[in-house]
Amino acid sequence: MTKKQYHQGKAAKRQKLASKPVNDGSNEVVLLTDIRSLLLQRRGLDQSDQMKDETSDRNPTETLSYSPPERFTDVEVKISELSSTGDGLGLSSTSDHVYVVPFTVPGDLVRAKVINQFPQAHYTLTDFVKVITPAPQRDDSLAKCPYFAKCAGCQIQMLPYDLQLQHKKTIVEKAYRNFSGLTPNVIPAVGDSVGSPLQYGYRTKLTPHFDGPPGSMTRKAKRSDPLERKGFEEVPPIGFQLKGTRKTIDIEDCPIGTDVVREGMRTERERISEEIANYTNGATILLRENTLRKPKPQPEHEKSDANFDHVDNKDASTKTKPSSGIANGPNGVLSEANVKCSHLPPTPYIEEKSCITDPRAISTEYIDDFEFRNTAGAFFQNNNSILPRFTDYIRQRIIPKSPEENEKPIKYLIDAYCGSGLFTITLSSLFSSSMGIDIAGASIVSARENAAANKVSNASFMTADASKLFEQVTYPPEKTVVIIDPPRKGCDDPFLQQLLKFGPRRVVYVSCNVHTQARDVGVLVEGVGDCRYEIESLQGFDFFPQTGHVEGVALLARATIPEAV
Repeated sequence: MTKKQYHQGKAAKRQKLASKPVNDGSNEVVLLTDIRSLLLQRRGLDQSDQMKDETSDRNPTETLSYSPPERFTDVEVKISELSSTGDGLGLSSTSDHVYVVPFTVPGDLVRAKVINQFPQAHYTLTDFVKVITPAPQRDDSLAKCPYFAKCAGCQIQMLPYDLQLQHKKTIVEKAYRNFSGLTPNVIPAVGDSVGSPLQYGYRTKLTPHFDGPPGSMTRKAKRSDPLERKGFEEVPPIGFQLKGTRKTIDIEDCPIGTDVVREGMRTERERISEEIANYTNGATILLRENTLRKPKPQPEHEKSDANFDHVDNKDASTKTKPSSGIANGPNGVLSEANVKCSHLPPTPYIEEKSCITDPRAISTEYIDDFEFRNTAGAFFQNNNSILPRFTDYIRQRIIPKSPEENEKPIKYLIDAYCGSGLFTITLSSLFSSSMGIDIAGASIVSARENAAANKVSNASFMTADASKLFEQVTYPPEKTVVIIDPPRKGCDDPFLQQLLKFGPRRVVYVSCNVHTQARDVGVLVEGVGDCRYEIESLQGFDFFPQTGHVEGVALLARATIPEAV
C-alpha cells in the first residue's frame, strides 16, 4: 500500500470523526480534540465555551473559512504546540486551519509537504521535510536513532528529557480536561511525571516485522494452494512502519531496546535473510529479554563476611548461555548498563541476559526481589528499569497513611485485569488477602505460578468474564481496594457499573491510555446512587521515553461509605 492509498483510507475515517468527537481515546480523536482546542484559542474562546461547543451538535470551528493548500505542495509552518499524539500543530497564515507536522516542537519553523486535507475538521496532514529555523528547545544531537524522522516511533527524541517529562504532564492534564467530563474544581493538580532511569536501551520487548510479497495477503492467495502462492524474490525490509503509512521500512537496529534485544534483532534479521525462501507471507518477530540471576561469587577474603551491602556491582556483566529459542547477547556478553540502574543498590547476584524469540517459551524478569515468569509472547510491562519506582509509588499510596476516625482498616485487594499477577504479588504483604481476576486463563496460570515462586500464600486467582467480575467476590467493600489496569480501550460501562455497585473503599486506576482513563474516572466520580468517588491524585510515569506515550495512575477514594448493617 502506498502512502497516498493509506492516507485516502484514513481520510474517510477522520472525516466521520471530524463532525463530533467520539470519547474513545483513539489517536485520531485525541488529535482532533487538540486541533479544535487550538482553533478555539484562536477565536478567543475559553475552556467553558469549548465544552459547550463540544457537547452541542455543531462543529465549533464551522464558522471559520477554510482555504486548504494544494496536495503534495510544500508549505512553511511555525509550530505552536505539541499535541498529545506527539505531532506538532501550527496555524496557517490565515489562522483558518491547523497543519499537523510530525517530528517538530513548539517554536520550530519548518518546511512540510501537504499530504491530506480535512476541510470539515479544519486541518491538514503533512510530512516533515526539514527544519528551517529550530526552536531554542530543539536539540537534534539528542536523537540517537538513525531512523529518526522516518520511523513512526520515538517522535520526540530532539527534546531534552526534562522537557519530555513536562510534555507528558501536560498530556495527563489535557486528558482530564478534555475527556473526563468533570469540572476543573474536582480534578486535582497533576504530579510531575516520574522519569525512566533509562531513556534509551530500556525496552525489554520489540516486535519488528516484514510484509509479505505483493499479492500474498489477498483472499485469492489465501485460498490458493500454498505451492502456487508468490514467494519472495528478495529479502524484504524488516523493521517498523514509516511514519504516516503502513509501509515497513528496513531498520537494522533500535536503540530503545536493551542490548540483548538489539543483538537478538541483528541475529533474527540474519536468520530471516537466510530462510526467506521458506516464507510466503509476512511475519512478526518476537524479541523478549530473559534474565537469570545467580549468586555473585565471593572473593576468598570476604567469604567469612555475610554482609553483601558493600559488594561492588562492577562484575554485573557476564556471558549469556544459549538455549533453544534464545539468542545470545551482544558478543556473548551482557552490557552492565542493562542490569545496573542508578536507583538500585549493589546486589549480591549477577544477571545473565538472553533474548527469547519463541512466543511460547517462558521468559523471566525481576522487579526488585520479585521474580515473574511469563509466556514470552504474553503482555508484561516493557520497561523494567522504571517498574520498581512504579510499584513502590502504588505501594506507598494504595492504603491511606492517615485514615479517618472510626474507619475500618483496609485488609483486602482485588486486582482486576491482573495478568500474570504484577500488582497482586508486589502488593500482597499489605493485605490479609488478595484476589487477582482476569479473563485470560493462561494469565491466571502464570499468576498462580508466580505467586508460588515468590512464596505469596495470601493471594488467590480466578478466571472471570469482565461482565461478571465481582460475582464471586466476598470481601467487604469498606475494607477493600480495587486496582484496575485495563487495555488501551479502557473499561466498558458494564464493568464500571459493577464496580460502582460493589463500591470498594478505594480504587487505583492504572492505564497506558490516560484519555480513556480520564473518561472512566469521570464515570466513577459522577457515581451511581450513594456511591461516587473523589480523585485523590493523578500521576504520570514515563514508561516509553522518546515517545508521546505516558502511563497514568489515578488514586480514587469513595466519597460516601454506607454504614454497615
